[in-house]
Amino acid sequence: MKSFPAFLLIQGKACLVVGGGSVAARKIIPLSKAGANVTVVSPELHNDIKAMLEDGKIHYKQRTFQPDDLENTAIAIAATDDVVLNQSIAEAAKARNIPINVVNDPDAGTFIMPSIVERDPVTIAVSSGGASPVLSRLLRARLETMIPGNFGKLASLVAQFRQRAIDTFPVIQQRRRFWEKILQGQVAELLFAGQERRAEALLQHQFDKHDSLASDLGEVYLVGGGPGDPDLLTFRALRLMQQADVVLYDRLVAPAIVDLVNKDAERIYVGKARSNHSLPQQEINQRLVDLAKEGKRVLRLKGGDPFIFGRGGEEIDLLAENHIPFQVVPGITAANGCSSYAGIPLTHRDYAQSCLFITGHLKDGTTELNWPALVQPGQTLAVYMGTHGVDILSRELIKHGMSPDTPIAIIQQGTTEMQQVYVDALENLPDMPDRFDVKPPSMIIIGEVVKLRQQLAWFEENTTATD
Repeated sequence: MKSFPAFLLIQGKACLVVGGGSVAARKIIPLSKAGANVTVVSPELHNDIKAMLEDGKIHYKQRTFQPDDLENTAIAIAATDDVVLNQSIAEAAKARNIPINVVNDPDAGTFIMPSIVERDPVTIAVSSGGASPVLSRLLRARLETMIPGNFGKLASLVAQFRQRAIDTFPVIQQRRRFWEKILQGQVAELLFAGQERRAEALLQHQFDKHDSLASDLGEVYLVGGGPGDPDLLTFRALRLMQQADVVLYDRLVAPAIVDLVNKDAERIYVGKARSNHSLPQQEINQRLVDLAKEGKRVLRLKGGDPFIFGRGGEEIDLLAENHIPFQVVPGITAANGCSSYAGIPLTHRDYAQSCLFITGHLKDGTTELNWPALVQPGQTLAVYMGTHGVDILSRELIKHGMSPDTPIAIIQQGTTEMQQVYVDALENLPDMPDRFDVKPPSMIIIGEVVKLRQQLAWFEENTTATD
């Protein structure tokens, strides 16, 4: 280990930054957050530093560095673009036993400024020992995705109950097991979801009972898996996927996303195809309740967003009736994801001022759509599960006044490397699934915005289009 990691307590202490550029600005920010009394010495200031000065966050000496600037200073940072000047600042600081950091020259100073993940009061510092600041930033970015934004609030909540834990569990092993259960259980999840009062009440209850309320009752996570690309998952979705005990997943969830679920979790396929349901919806709803009552953390993983043609509302209805704790994590719905990756904006100032999400999954060949409302100028239609009803869709839209020449696009397996986009006119929609051998999952976009695809397509090169 080249350097020894340590956290300095500099609140209220004088800290000197020499330099007024953008690099100096980046150094000042963490010092200010730590409560330091920052003085900047430089002939000129970057606009960001000027804003800090106007806000009263720093002191400023408009001149070049003088050794006397180091008097009564806790730490110093040399952040000028003059290598010789930085070295002289470092020598003057070392002569006074003042910790000094020199930008872009870690060996010239006595300490390194790490990349920081801040979840106050929790702080995580990452350093490559000066070998590669970019690598440190990349690692910090990865940690940012793994650590919930409310993680610091969890630490603060634990601090409130620290003494009570010592009194309640005098044996350190008991206390450790208790906190491990709390920090990985329902209390933590409630707090991460922003439900601080419920989290504190549950923790209080667990102390009162000397046990975990969650030991008898699990929780259900209703998570939107997005349209297919794993990179489009939310941070919260990934975290819950990793801690689930069992997962129930749909046919439309991409295999690459299912692969990100906790490797030890039991996996239950509950996918539905047209007229072929592996498990009826009522049984899925009941299965969620039963598994949670067994004390398991249950992940209900759905393609797209759970509340947009995903029957998420039906599933949580039964959970609420049975007083099962649950949380809902939105996902990028197919319309947004597929249209974006196909280069088709759903709205555009020149073409469409509104967009309707509709389902084309019609029952027994009947039409239950409000066709006049669908045929409006300046409107885009995003059709879910519509490839089996394209003949009805085309016929009724034209019948109610939509132009047969209206551009349409079928986006197959959108956002994935298998994405295909087929473009034609509304009147030709009925034969497109057979003509192009379209397979689910597919999304249909209808409207003038489809014209923009030729200039805005950015994701895939291997696409098929017809005029």
